[in-house]
Amino acid sequence: MARYVHQLDDWPHFRWNDAGLIGPLAAAIRHQHRLLHRMQALGFQLRQEATLRTLTEEAVKTSEIEGERLNEEQVRSSLARKLGIEKAALTEVVDRHVDGIVEVVLDATRNYSQALTEERLLGWHAALFPTGWSGMKRIAAGQWRRDPVEVVSGPEGEQRVHFEGPPAARVPQEMKIFLAWFDDPDTNIDLVLKAAIAHFWFVTIHPFEDGNGRIGRALADMMLARSEQTSQRFYSVSSQIRRERNKYYDCLEETQKGDLDITEHLLWFLGCLDRAMGNAETALSDVLGKASFWERHDSAALNDRQRKIVNMMLDGFEGKLTSSKWAKIAKTSQATAGRDIDDLEQRGILKRDEAGGRSTSYFLTEER
Repeated sequence: MARYVHQLDDWPHFRWNDAGLIGPLAAAIRHQHRLLHRMQALGFQLRQEATLRTLTEEAVKTSEIEGERLNEEQVRSSLARKLGIEKAALTEVVDRHVDGIVEVVLDATRNYSQALTEERLLGWHAALFPTGWSGMKRIAAGQWRRDPVEVVSGPEGEQRVHFEGPPAARVPQEMKIFLAWFDDPDTNIDLVLKAAIAHFWFVTIHPFEDGNGRIGRALADMMLARSEQTSQRFYSVSSQIRRERNKYYDCLEETQKGDLDITEHLLWFLGCLDRAMGNAETALSDVLGKASFWERHDSAALNDRQRKIVNMMLDGFEGKLTSSKWAKIAKTSQATAGRDIDDLEQRGILKRDEAGGRSTSYFLTEER
């Protein structure tokens, strides 16, 4: 008796209830179009900044789902350089693993119209594991897996097994079928729905020893980019999945142990996508507010240090800003930091915390 969907005789002929999906799919597509329309109304620089923020969040959160915590500044800096936004880079030192996930995320979204080949997928996997190690485990980077695999979640020692992937001997043929379907323009499936199916199908095959979740989510992003016909990204599906991680694994497990009717999983994905775009609109409000702030202060001849740190404060500076923090961030002397701050106080952009004390702190007079 089959325990998992990939053991069923009619695998991988998925089924779903079209009538049950019409409403959620239409709602997600309307939300998608509304968000894209709002972004197109912005100038190039703001769209570029929104894309940088979204891709940074995507790279950080897709890794976090798998228990890997990346340095956000390094991720942003790697992305900024590859996108040609050098001034947005926050650090010069970037870990090779950070560069790897950034390469995958960018290739999936910037080159969304290019064919998804076996060579390309293997290249993504090799980029994720540049040293050939996943933590303390040696893996075959850039190769299909050769051993059985279990899909698990949770910390080491408390892991929960959700399902087992197909036998390793089946992987090359399974992936050949998947890749042909992924690039087939005649599947007669809406591309937003196809993104959901692609994610589920790829994760079920689980063709690699590690990194399947990250690559599966990149494939969903790639198909969503095809549906929008733009490489600019303004919402992060991985970030929303991270928020709903328990439900994500529960739904995945239930669908794996059912039949080939994947309606419930598709409904969850469409809902998750819709919520991701809702959260993106909140982030968009931040970008718009930031633009409005700089429009009001357009005549202020601020130096690069001042603009950099004010932008950090607009983005949500953690903790309190002091002159010593200013000097450290701007890589300048305490005296120069003091002059920068005094100038912003006189312009009415910064205000001194009335509490005072040993380390006087400062905040923006107007948040945005």
